[in-house]
Amino acid sequence: MNQRLVRLPQVKAMVGLGRSSIYEKIKRGEFPKQIKLGRSSGWLEAEIQAGISEQFQARRPEPLGSLECHRASR
Repeated sequence: MNQRLVRLPQVKAMVGLGRSSIYEKIKRGEFPKQIKLGRSSGWLEAEIQAGISEQFQARRPEPLGSLECHRASR
């Protein structure tokens, strides 16, 4: 399996968050931890993409077929 590491500037562009927000989310367990490579670090691109997909799925509204319409009685 070929896994690509992305650096912080790319991660920021992918998720739309700043450096401080990313590291705060890592502390809270809401964002994947970086992989240390000597004096630098990076993230697995697949983990970042999976996190984006999870956030998208969590925010999606229910399909219209599963919603019930209720009318107020007069």
